[in-house]
Amino acid sequence: MDTKALRQKILDLAIHGKLVPQDPNDEPASVLLERIREQKKQMVKEGKLKAKDIKNDTVIYVGEDNLHYEKFADGSVKCIEDEIPFGLSDGWAWTRLGAICIINPRNNITDDLEVSFVPMPMISEGYANTHTHEIRTWNTVKSGFTHFAENDIGIAKITPCFENRKSVIFKNLVNGYGAGTTELHILRTLEGTISNEYLLWIVKMDSFIQGGVQTFSGAVGQQRVGKDFLSQYLLPVPTYNEQIRIINKINLIFNFVIEIENEKSSLQEIIKKAKAKILDLAIRGQLVPQNPDDEPASVLLERIRAEKEELIKQGKIKRDKKEAIIFKGEDNSYYVRQGAHKEAIDELFIFELPDNWEWCSLLNIAKIELGKTLDSAKNTGINYPYLCSVNVRWNEVDLTDLKEMRFEPDELERYTIRRNDLLICEGGDVGRSCVWDSEDEILYQNALHRVRFYRECNPFYFMYYMMYYESRGIIKALCKGVTIKHLTGNVLSLIPFALPPIEEQHRIVESLNKMFFLLDSILCD
Repeated sequence: MDTKALRQKILDLAIHGKLVPQDPNDEPASVLLERIREQKKQMVKEGKLKAKDIKNDTVIYVGEDNLHYEKFADGSVKCIEDEIPFGLSDGWAWTRLGAICIINPRNNITDDLEVSFVPMPMISEGYANTHTHEIRTWNTVKSGFTHFAENDIGIAKITPCFENRKSVIFKNLVNGYGAGTTELHILRTLEGTISNEYLLWIVKMDSFIQGGVQTFSGAVGQQRVGKDFLSQYLLPVPTYNEQIRIINKINLIFNFVIEIENEKSSLQEIIKKAKAKILDLAIRGQLVPQNPDDEPASVLLERIRAEKEELIKQGKIKRDKKEAIIFKGEDNSYYVRQGAHKEAIDELFIFELPDNWEWCSLLNIAKIELGKTLDSAKNTGINYPYLCSVNVRWNEVDLTDLKEMRFEPDELERYTIRRNDLLICEGGDVGRSCVWDSEDEILYQNALHRVRFYRECNPFYFMYYMMYYESRGIIKALCKGVTIKHLTGNVLSLIPFALPPIEEQHRIVESLNKMFFLLDSILCD
């Protein structure tokens, strides 16, 4: 179940007046909006607001021709029928967000007062309405930070926090006041008029987020939603009593959604463990029955070695000095030898093999090569689309957002991916793998290892094997780097793989495909 879509559907029903029944005895929203206007004017008289704070407030009404009009402070009127997205239920009214709120207010409190300090990481995202805080004295945070008070709404204005719905109602603030990240807009409602919870759900709607994104300004990666978007945002206002009924209904339904999500998370964990167990059985030869008539893997390895030697003689490939040989020593322990270097293999990798299976490394049976490194200063060729690590998913290639770079004519052959090439992430989510299963060809860059088998190996078997290693946390443990991990070619060349006969490779892959499809379909139900 897509719980995000379910939440959006509930919110959509709410603002269309279809979530709870209307009560004809409720005070109309138009009266409520008029009361807000009078309260704001009184606040100006009392010095709590400045005249400029209300000069852009407008009145939206339906004319005798049944069209919507907006009246401005200078008395001018404009037809805004084209802006109205849908018809309202009886008793509801349209308004601008700025007309019913105070946007980005300032606190006026003593310097020695303790308050809450809320940086962006302390604000929840998504559909949660929670935050934590630190305690500071006002004099340390009153300058250079955003001001807010108890029950104010905070809305992240910078990407990607805005799109991630980092918005919250500030609650349980120390002494009722706070300050925080400068990347917030603050909405303050007037007591007994517009529910801050109703507005919070408005700002978490897709329509609000999408509208804000369209107004983004600033440099790439530092784009923000401006105050004007908030003040001019058009929203439907129910009667006050209906606002409360809507909030109660949303909270009730969303609690059920949370239960569904918790159950789904538990199910996801169960399925993840089931897949890991199935993969463990597969690589140990316990998932499908062995067939004694299958050609032994040792024969396959010998055939590959002979083919490699012939290619070396013909000058088509060079002898790879990194190639590792896995063998069992006289002490019955397994070792890997690379050139003159020999070391014992960690017990995490090794187990007793079924008959007709052999241990090997990828370099025994395939050629491994990283893609092209981008060097714009030297590139004079033609731009081509290419794959990088973000395009590689487990058992899937995502082609929706391909980047381009220049490849020289003599580089095309070297950096081309062909059908049945195994792709392994060198960076990013290291070890994540898929098989290029298309007759079309594509280029790739150096965040990916291309594993091209010499012959008679099923690349999907090795993709699943990498998935097994990932499920055990082995790949990340092997990778170099502290902040950014890298699965180097040297490391990849030393990882052992249990090699079944080719016929059994096919049977294992077919069985894994069926089982994983069934498990994934459970989550989609």
